[in-house]
Amino acid sequence: MREFLLTIAFASAICYLVTPYIKTLALKAGAFIHVRSRDTHTKVTPRWGGIGMWVSMSITFLVVSHLPLVAKSFGREATGIFLAGTFIMILGALDDLYDLDSITKFAGQAVAGGILLLHGVQILWLPINGIYILPPSIGQILTILFVMVVINAINFVDGLDGLATGIVAICAMSFFGFAYLLAVVNGLNRAGAPSLITAVIIGICIGFLPHNYHPARIFMGDSGAMFLGLLLSAAAITLTGQIDVNAITNESSSKVLLPLLLPFTVLAIPLLDLVLAVIRRLRAGRSPFAADKEHLHHKLLSMGNSHRRTSAILYLWTAMFAFPTVVAAFAPIWVALIVGLAILLSSLALIRKSLVSKNVTANATTK
Repeated sequence: MREFLLTIAFASAICYLVTPYIKTLALKAGAFIHVRSRDTHTKVTPRWGGIGMWVSMSITFLVVSHLPLVAKSFGREATGIFLAGTFIMILGALDDLYDLDSITKFAGQAVAGGILLLHGVQILWLPINGIYILPPSIGQILTILFVMVVINAINFVDGLDGLATGIVAICAMSFFGFAYLLAVVNGLNRAGAPSLITAVIIGICIGFLPHNYHPARIFMGDSGAMFLGLLLSAAAITLTGQIDVNAITNESSSKVLLPLLLPFTVLAIPLLDLVLAVIRRLRAGRSPFAADKEHLHHKLLSMGNSHRRTSAILYLWTAMFAFPTVVAAFAPIWVALIVGLAILLSSLALIRKSLVSKNVTANATTK
């Protein structure tokens, strides 16, 4: 555990230190975003945060590869994730600069998924009537689709200062906790691609958040959103798509579904926001990728929540789905339910506080 904590700390420090230089580079290159009607920021802001994240990951990989335990995490899968992450970051950086069309971005995301497949990162089984081993072609298609969905889910939720950064950090913490507890409880290898990648994601997000939290001085942009989405999807596949479900459940209970459900519960808020946006826009006769101001964070803002409180609420909602799922894999279900209920009540308390403040302000205005 100490080596992984060191990995998190090092990635965080590098990302924090390098991001101001990336901000200057983005402004000089013209990779910034003007204020638009749907945006919540009020001034021109650079958006090449993903480049700083990639630099942090690269330097971290070089350094921690010399640690005795973590070094064992490097292999074919980690190489594939690094190459796919590099490709998708470059694609996102170009999009931040030139606003690429959707078809180009989808094609690039599929190529990134293909790079993962070439290095053995693939969904191999599903828990259907026990364990159903997928035909290679089906597993490959599902892998690419899953990668694309997660990338776009993170991209869609990236609409508020610090929101996507915090949500991804919570998701990565959940995946890391699941991977590490799986190793400790079941005696599996603690040094694997899922532990390494999620530790790096956590560090990157912690280091980037001070620059990205409201008021943001730099955005992650598509370079960051697609990069983090790729890393998260790859970590989920290596963690839950290639581990024998019997190692967790011993074929004993309804927990057999947890390895399959984990990615969807951990990523529940980004995925929910994505699905609602697509349905909403199609019903209105618009493209599913036509931007609007009706995302979950927009609705919370309209209720009177501040930027920071809205982010905090969505952080809690993410944790409400993610943490209980991890707990349920290793503890009684009632413990997981208590954890989820406690987080839910905390979020409701924040929302209630906002509503009370809004009513007080409205009453004072009418007097």
